[in-house]
Amino acid sequence: MATANGHKSPRFLVWGGNGWIAGHLEALLRRQGKNVFTTTVRMEDRDAVKTELDRVKPTHVLNCAGCTGRPNVDWCEDHKEDTIRSNVIGTLNLADCCFLAGVHCTAFATGCIYHYDDTHPIGGPGFTETDPTNFTGSFYSETKGHVEEIIKHYTNCLILRLRMPVSDDLHPRNFVTKISKYERVVDIPNSNTILTDLLPASILMAEHNDTGVYNFTNPGAISHNEVLTLFKEIVRPDFTWKNFTVEEQAKVIKAGRSNCLLDTTKLERKLKEYGFSVPEVHEAYRLCFERMKATGVK
Repeated sequence: MATANGHKSPRFLVWGGNGWIAGHLEALLRRQGKNVFTTTVRMEDRDAVKTELDRVKPTHVLNCAGCTGRPNVDWCEDHKEDTIRSNVIGTLNLADCCFLAGVHCTAFATGCIYHYDDTHPIGGPGFTETDPTNFTGSFYSETKGHVEEIIKHYTNCLILRLRMPVSDDLHPRNFVTKISKYERVVDIPNSNTILTDLLPASILMAEHNDTGVYNFTNPGAISHNEVLTLFKEIVRPDFTWKNFTVEEQAKVIKAGRSNCLLDTTKLERKLKEYGFSVPEVHEAYRLCFERMKATGVK
């Protein structure tokens, strides 16, 4: 990596500044008293990216930009060029420009690149950071899997694999908000990322200039029914829901959905070096819903 700029204290530049996770990161950094800037410059515009890096002169870029589709990843199936331009060309371009500028780059990526298989069945071992991707059921996941194979070779990049992120409110992007509004849900255990638990860890790892790929979820897996049962118990006592099978689900969605457990051993070991720990996913959800209840969320 090229020589870093001369700023002694960290200067964070959050890419994708209007996004949901970007907003949480910006707020968290400001609460911590950090020097933080945001941008909405398109990642694929190389000249604009270089200009923005030169203008802000960050020590760390937090890349929350990218194309997930609206209202969901089904959108990517019909907009493949747009998805490639953002998730592949843009992500690589930003990482490369950061490398040339001597800037650490944290990419908020996805763990939705795996699916339970014979070696990793439900209730069995989780997928590690070195397991080859095995899920291409959605074009979104396919692009994410390909780009990770390239970006992981950049020596300035930290790649954090989030899954089904959850915030302490019922924002439309919140996984809980989504499944609470579905007419029916599947009931399969999955790894989840509770943002309150994990986002502080991302800042910690960036400040330590950690690099490489990390599964970035709470330890363990939790099923949709378990999530909604806790939601009903703590937040919304009159809530009800219905289930359907994966086969039935496939009839009403355009793209397949990833279901998997990610192994968090590497992440837990790294965070332990910094005296930081992340709660197991069932405990994390209970705490999350208690925080919701305390702020009047219903």
